[in-house]
Amino acid sequence: MSKDGRFAIVRGGGDLATGIIYRLWRSGFRVLSLETCTPLVVRRTVSAASAVFNGSVVIDGMPAKKISSTDDVFAGGDVSVLIDPESDSIKKLRPDLHVDAIMAKRNTGTTIDIAPLVIGIGPGFTAKVDVHYVVETKRGHYLGRLISEGGAIPNTGIPGMDMGYTTERLLRAPAE
Repeated sequence: MSKDGRFAIVRGGGDLATGIIYRLWRSGFRVLSLETCTPLVVRRTVSAASAVFNGSVVIDGMPAKKISSTDDVFAGGDVSVLIDPESDSIKKLRPDLHVDAIMAKRNTGTTIDIAPLVIGIGPGFTAKVDVHYVVETKRGHYLGRLISEGGAIPNTGIPGMDMGYTTERLLRAPAE
């Protein structure tokens, strides 16, 4: 935990996670983003996960730097990005806030007792069960809604319409 008691760990460093990281950083939190060794990120120019590939990245004035161990988390004012796919550093560092923003559309192991405040982004989390709050990610009227009881709208498998397109906007791998 940071000396000033404002330390957050965000699982994920994609574009939505980076929006959360940015807001926390601007609010004075020290932030650690946990990523995999090959992040599945599409919008790399606006994603803290780019630090995994490039060593560092600056997004709207926010510097994010890849670190090699939890010992380097508080070096400088940068957002730290650590390759920790199993999220082992959460128990070691004991953040004040934990945000699961990996957008897996399911809970991949986040529990309500992992930090004093735990937030899950999108479907797959249930407020008051495995997280304290859930943030709605489905486009439309409820986007960004903070849910204090229950869960987000279930994943439909069809992205929201943008300029008349839905499934046509999906990127699909040509092979496994």
